[in-house]
Amino acid sequence: MKHYFLSLICCVAMAMPAAAQSWIWYPGDMDIWTGNRINNLRSERGSFYPAFWRADSHEQTVEFVRTVTLDAPEEMEIHVEGDYGVRIDELDYLFGMPGRFTVPAGRHTLHIAVHNSEAVPALWLKGPSVVSDTTWTVTNYAEPRRADTWTERDGSPTFPLPDLRPSSYRLPVTPVLPASVRREGRELFAEWQREGIGYLLLEGVRGNGRVCISYGESPDEARDSAHAYLTDCVVFSADSVTDLATLRVSARNGSDYRLACSRAMRYVLVVCEGDVTVEGLTLLFEMKDVRLSGSFECSDTLLNRIWQVGAYTLHLTDREVMIEGIKRDRWMWSGDAIQSYLMNYYSFMDTPVVRRTVWALRGKDPVRQHINTILDYTFFWFNAVYDYYLYTGDDAFVRRIYPRMQTLMDYVQGRLNDRGMVEGRSGDWVFVDWSPRDMSKDGELAFEQLVYMRSLQTMQLCAALTGNDADALRYGTLFGRLRGCILPTFWDERRGLLVHHTRGGIPQQEVTRYANIFAVLYGLLDERRSASVLERVLLNDSVMEITTPYMRFYELEALCALGRQSQVLDEMRAYWGGMLSQGATTFWETYDPKEGYPERLAMYGKRYGKSLCHAWGASPLYLLGKYFLGVRPVKPGYAEWECRPCLGDLKWMKGDVPTPHGRIHVEMTRKSVTVEAEGCGPGRLILGDKEVAVHPGERITVRR
Repeated sequence: MKHYFLSLICCVAMAMPAAAQSWIWYPGDMDIWTGNRINNLRSERGSFYPAFWRADSHEQTVEFVRTVTLDAPEEMEIHVEGDYGVRIDELDYLFGMPGRFTVPAGRHTLHIAVHNSEAVPALWLKGPSVVSDTTWTVTNYAEPRRADTWTERDGSPTFPLPDLRPSSYRLPVTPVLPASVRREGRELFAEWQREGIGYLLLEGVRGNGRVCISYGESPDEARDSAHAYLTDCVVFSADSVTDLATLRVSARNGSDYRLACSRAMRYVLVVCEGDVTVEGLTLLFEMKDVRLSGSFECSDTLLNRIWQVGAYTLHLTDREVMIEGIKRDRWMWSGDAIQSYLMNYYSFMDTPVVRRTVWALRGKDPVRQHINTILDYTFFWFNAVYDYYLYTGDDAFVRRIYPRMQTLMDYVQGRLNDRGMVEGRSGDWVFVDWSPRDMSKDGELAFEQLVYMRSLQTMQLCAALTGNDADALRYGTLFGRLRGCILPTFWDERRGLLVHHTRGGIPQQEVTRYANIFAVLYGLLDERRSASVLERVLLNDSVMEITTPYMRFYELEALCALGRQSQVLDEMRAYWGGMLSQGATTFWETYDPKEGYPERLAMYGKRYGKSLCHAWGASPLYLLGKYFLGVRPVKPGYAEWECRPCLGDLKWMKGDVPTPHGRIHVEMTRKSVTVEAEGCGPGRLILGDKEVAVHPGERITVRR
């Protein structure tokens, strides 16, 4: 049995196509390890604040396997993250942990066993004809898998060199001086032009004593050292420096000191105690080097500012993985992430970060809780996988993640009620949204059934894509059955809308926007019902309003889908423009124009608890690209696409939508539309009843 298992591994490795030289590891492990590292960067007032859900670990011991056939002996150079042993064929392991070893001529199987409990066991190997790449097989001694690596958007490896170790991966930093620094006695108060994240550098430190620092997304927060969300304190003595937030003690060398933890900030207050003094401050600005591939410009300068600030907000939260905000949580939340992915497809097209975040959120088997403990966030995770495939055409990723999709769906189906619907159970957080008024979350929520229904459809599509025909049939049957139950259960014909929930299968009278929005987006409603939902829910001020950009994303998308683009532009001007009028340089977690200052900075019972740089606040990137420039893929990876541009009340607009292979450029005025596509498949320009074919590399102009 042992020999059959090894032969199977070797045959799988031999059948794989050539790949680029890189560090390699067990599939998904670098994503999971990185996600854990990022999820544990959160602090509150200098105290460590861990994520409150189960955290899976990487495989600590693995074996890399590759069969080679050599015409002559070859010397291999090897670098490993962890302790390791090298074995050739069935012989004993070579002595020690050699940096080089020789493989004799002929057919041989290399076995390299690696253990690392602190970081991901990883391998870099190079010989004249053999290198470490994704054609290797790696096993955790239970499941042989194709080795994994990270690649950039252009397919180049992230870790091609031996000294570029995966565990050392960090975002680049750039020194940024404050726009102003005011010295007030023993205090320095610094302001930067806009929100940022990075490491504070204390310059020209002299003398001994404590330096206490409070950071702020607002000047009030930075000055309120007793309540600022992020704080640091450093003790300088004659020969050492102690960072009290991390208990890191280092030798005192030179007069500059970089704080140990990266912090979000726009304002900083530095207070010196004892005889210590600080001459100046610099922010070592930490930001991913990723190109903004999309663009949008129009006749309304306010909308142009909204797009640019949205792009900057998303860029700050597009890091090693997609996080929701740079100040408070700095966590991966699945519901936040699916929106970040969609915005990303219309701006940066940073596809590697999507793959990393999807893997990191999913974690390992067995499944013991919903993703982030949230019922709806599990369903958003499924749907994000299909969105990724639609926008990128990367079926290889779907094939690799599909087994984790299966086991997560098995968990979901093991928790259905006797009517085959989802309900919150013990340990589940039924979130939906932060609502301004109390909202029932017991029983069968129509919103939850809709996102679950979409997950079943996603499973059907991904099962078919991966050749799992029996699964595709089963998930398709479940999808059709649930789809057929939703309207009979939740649609109130007299009121012309979906009710919020049922108790014991009996519809209740409560009405919210959520289920009605998603019924529109998922194509559940015919024209008559859609018109009724528009009038009686979406345009009805008596139905509880949505105050978070999170659900505003879907509400405005539903309005666009129903042809209300001019209204959506007005909403953008009022909501996102309202934040800009309050001095925002990034978009916030929530915004209520009725709240005064500084009350609007509070959230979660904290005086400065609200995040003022939150990824879900950047949704105009997606809305303007998909529903105004009007570009969307019809077949995965833009193998076919369409453009349905809409000016709304604008005089003109132009912009670029990135695709995996190039860009689609759109220009529109009241008189004409110009479309140019590069690198993608054939497309269609649709203007009302008129359709015009757009061939690859072609630039066409159509009179309106």
